[in-house]
Amino acid sequence: MQTLRINRAPVMTLWAVVVAERLGYAHDEALTLGRAVTGLNAYAKAKAVGLASAAERDAKRPEPRTRPAERADSVGLLGRQVPVRRIKGSVRALAKDAAIAPTSVERYLEAKFKESLPVFRTAMQKLAASRSPDDLALEAYALYEKFRPRIPAGDAGWGKAGVLSVASIEGLALRRAVR
Repeated sequence: MQTLRINRAPVMTLWAVVVAERLGYAHDEALTLGRAVTGLNAYAKAKAVGLASAAERDAKRPEPRTRPAERADSVGLLGRQVPVRRIKGSVRALAKDAAIAPTSVERYLEAKFKESLPVFRTAMQKLAASRSPDDLALEAYALYEKFRPRIPAGDAGWGKAGVLSVASIEGLALRRAVR
């Protein structure tokens, strides 16, 4: 059984990439969506556990500024609305009003998963393929909660690594196939 000790953020990023691809987004688009949804979740958790400053908690996030030719929009993924911009027929998720570079996300995943990336990506792809796109869109975050690394609750778990198991991911796909 392959396991990896890893923080939750790269796990969520990879899962969101796989889900976005299953929902029909191109790989580069999915990379940016995965990174953005993870950032939104991290910000929400930081606020919830009191790690965000009072000023950050009270500040309103500015609306993304767009040029007339670039319309801001959003994409639903893992229970979040991810701000995006359509550029030359392609979707790019936004972080602080700037389009996320897909290559930076790929490098991030490679750095965090190292040689285990293909194995975990394949396991997640099998899990995503075990659901119809419509079912996956509804279940994606709940599935993530079932296989993500276990860490202490609240701020005690902030930034901590836990164990991610290929078997736990594959088991969720198998359970679905048996039904």
